[in-house]
Amino acid sequence: MLATSALTSSNHPGDVNVSEQRAHHKAKGGFINTSPSFTDDTAILPLLKRYITETRVDATPTMEIPVMTVTAELLRNLPKNQDTVIRLGHSSIFLQVDGQRWLIDPVFSKRASPFSFAGPKRFHQPPIALTDLPSIDGVMISHDHYDHLDKASIKHLAKSVAYFVVPLGVDKHLTDWGVKPNQIHSLDWWQAHNSSGVTITATPTQHFSGRSLFDKNDTLWASYVIQSTNSSLYFSGDSGYFDGFKQIGERFGPFDLTMVETGAYDKDWATIHMTPEQSLQAHIDLQGKKMMPIHNGTFDLAFHSWYDPLNQITQLASDANIEIVTPKMGELIAVNEIHETSQWWAALANEL
Repeated sequence: MLATSALTSSNHPGDVNVSEQRAHHKAKGGFINTSPSFTDDTAILPLLKRYITETRVDATPTMEIPVMTVTAELLRNLPKNQDTVIRLGHSSIFLQVDGQRWLIDPVFSKRASPFSFAGPKRFHQPPIALTDLPSIDGVMISHDHYDHLDKASIKHLAKSVAYFVVPLGVDKHLTDWGVKPNQIHSLDWWQAHNSSGVTITATPTQHFSGRSLFDKNDTLWASYVIQSTNSSLYFSGDSGYFDGFKQIGERFGPFDLTMVETGAYDKDWATIHMTPEQSLQAHIDLQGKKMMPIHNGTFDLAFHSWYDPLNQITQLASDANIEIVTPKMGELIAVNEIHETSQWWAALANEL
């Protein structure tokens, strides 16, 4: 575990001026998206009608998704000088940087839902059980939606994890679930924490927050820039396409690996999630070297087929001569020696 004194906060976002730093804050509390092109006018009743009447094609896999088993021994024995990324499912990531073990948006529950009996159900089991994890130094949370902030996982991790890095306001959820306030480090956009040499900076996204009908946008949403001795990484969280990606690329790029949401897009919520074309453009804006498409392959959250995001981004990247990384869930990726990955979903899609 990291020593408490090793984690320090920076509230001086460098070249970000005061008006920019506060533009996404509502005067009476809560947060907003500031892009002039942002719209938030999805009509609920027509959307519900779509869910009831629209024919879905291949919304979930009919065959078992390949998952590579991860063990605590494997994670404990990773070389300390090797920065490593492992997809655990959807947007959940295991990350080792400078020998520190972190989880990003850990969701180990069966459903991404407030209910144990209803809501989006996992296509596959996590590569490692929550109870089998070795000691974890820190957890990063991008926002409070159920497919990114999982109450059961946090309550379990609260017993042993030293640090939780979250956007403003998300700390209230964590303290309600048993995380001690001194374990939580809340960040506004462009603020950073340093953890024994690993710098974690919260950066903008274009999304929203809320876990009920009555708390929309009470808490902030964020992406993360993760800088270690050996690598520079970017995790998008959830976002529509906006000019913030270029800002982040200009201030922090280039990145060895970008983990960019590529899934759950739809015409009815076009400004809060990206199409595959937009995801690839975000990677380009960020000045990424290689891209890992995330936010797919685990939950049914939109109207497209479960494999459409991966099919589209693979073709788009090939056409643009951009390297993407599509590991199986549980497959180890060494950031500075990224090996070629397979199109593991293709055989499953062809069987449908």
